[in-house]
Amino acid sequence: MSFKLDEAQGALRDTAARFAREQLTGLARELEDRDESPSHEWLKRYAALGVLGINVPEQYGGQGMSHFDAVLVLEEFAKISSAVAMPVFEANFGPMSVLVHFGPEELKQRVLPKVCSGDLVVAVSMSEPDAGTALTDLQTRAEVRGSRVVINGMKRWCSGAGHAGGYLVYCRMGTAPGAAGIGAVYIEKDTPGLTFGKREELMGFRGIMTADMFFDNVEVPVENIVVPAGNFRKLMEAFDLERCGNTTMSVGIAAGAFEFVLNYVQERKQFGKPLVEFQAVQLKLAEMAMKVDASRLLLHRAVLNAGGGLPSMLDSSMAKCFANEMVREVTGTAMQLMGGYGYSKQFDLERRLRDAWGWGIAGGTIDVQKTNIAAALVGRRFDQRR
Repeated sequence: MSFKLDEAQGALRDTAARFAREQLTGLARELEDRDESPSHEWLKRYAALGVLGINVPEQYGGQGMSHFDAVLVLEEFAKISSAVAMPVFEANFGPMSVLVHFGPEELKQRVLPKVCSGDLVVAVSMSEPDAGTALTDLQTRAEVRGSRVVINGMKRWCSGAGHAGGYLVYCRMGTAPGAAGIGAVYIEKDTPGLTFGKREELMGFRGIMTADMFFDNVEVPVENIVVPAGNFRKLMEAFDLERCGNTTMSVGIAAGAFEFVLNYVQERKQFGKPLVEFQAVQLKLAEMAMKVDASRLLLHRAVLNAGGGLPSMLDSSMAKCFANEMVREVTGTAMQLMGGYGYSKQFDLERRLRDAWGWGIAGGTIDVQKTNIAAALVGRRFDQRR
């Protein structure tokens, strides 16, 4: 077992890091100030670099590389900001994992190449007002009527709502209660009957659109059914890969904060010497470095164990849970080491801290990951309703 990147992996990471550092630092500030997502022109630049669809098979316009390769790239983008990294996250994890692994061939041929070319963003829509963590309580319904599927209901907390061109929508598609009746449908943004609510104002995640979605007799062809009712397990298996994307965002934010403050404490002087000369600062640096590295190793284990398939719930939940807790602690410590400068919008630290808290909520909360871990350890799911 080797913990070193091979030549190709190292080159891939270095190319992503150089592009992110040189091209995206200014963009991150602009997106933060304007609270906007990367433009179509930027998505085309991402596509030209080959970072959209890294782990998507070549026959669908992707690079045909591994989940590990995608993780290496996403971390470098996330070091800059969540907003500039989000297109890479969406094009390699999240809804893409469902489409690649379980979508019908015609839909994959129609959608995936557009995502990989930067011409389409696809978002996932899962949560509802009364179905967040309790996802199997969702009520949005998709009814098959001949050659059409009619969708009615409401979704909440969709990252990308109103911005993305396509949506993977989790729906109740059968009469069976709970998980057995849930499937997923692909719906395009301009479909009649689909509307969006007022954009949410969040603590962090500026540049990442979030809003409610409303479905009023929205009709799509039956060919847009990605996963039919009775396959909720498949949706959750694909979501294990999304957890790894979430983990990578946390690792990237923490690594970016650590690298920034490591340079800062060597330059900033107090009492006539650099901050790094104080033992208390040295201890904090060591603790931060250990936690970032431990998170990265858990993440790499999850995606490497998956191979070309999907990660296990245990590996992905452990990685996400640890990284979600770690990034909050590391960004908080980095801010404290910078004092008033860390709290100032002149620097990027306060934005990193705000974003850090969001990733421990998105994609399944920290505590939910812990129940997943316990369930995997004992070999059975726990019924939270009794």
